[in-house]
Amino acid sequence: MIVSERGFRVITDPYEPGGFGGAFRLGPPQEGADVVLVSHEHADHNYVRAVLGNPEVVKGSRSVGKVSFEAVEAFHDAHGGREKGKNRLFCFELDGIRICHLGDLGHLLTEDEAQALGRPDVLFIPVGGTFTIDATQATEVVERLNPRLVIPMHFKNPKVALPLASVEDFLKGKENVERLSTSEVEISRATLPEKTKIVVLEPAR
Repeated sequence: MIVSERGFRVITDPYEPGGFGGAFRLGPPQEGADVVLVSHEHADHNYVRAVLGNPEVVKGSRSVGKVSFEAVEAFHDAHGGREKGKNRLFCFELDGIRICHLGDLGHLLTEDEAQALGRPDVLFIPVGGTFTIDATQATEVVERLNPRLVIPMHFKNPKVALPLASVEDFLKGKENVERLSTSEVEISRATLPEKTKIVVLEPAR
């Protein structure tokens, strides 16, 4: 969940608690939102009913209020979607900060995709492999986009029993890494680093 200074709330890719035969041991989100982004139609990313209230569900490029959501079409695998289907890369701006969420990106970016994303201030990127790009590929994507802040996602943790790599593979050999013992981080335009920084968060539930 991403919350602006004025309280505009965006939830990305809500998961189904207990999904995948119990592999998802995370509790329900128990949060409301103004907007829910859905990168693709898998149960660990499209469980909109878990979000409280009456949010706008966004599955493509559109505006909600004064916020414009840009959806870049990509794929969930490295074979043009033939194995796992399509995946949307979302970018939007809150409080002057450009945020990009790559969903379940399954391949390296094309030139057109990279140009459409531009330089994110904050990049949410999968790093765990198996179902998405792995640590090596994620590193290449980060180097190409040169974001100011990277938040890795979709990696192994005690609450998700899926065959994913840990975040350690992605962090190996990298500088400017901060590990937080919380699921939240506060970001402002004034405090964004110029050199890419990686922030690792803990699962919220």
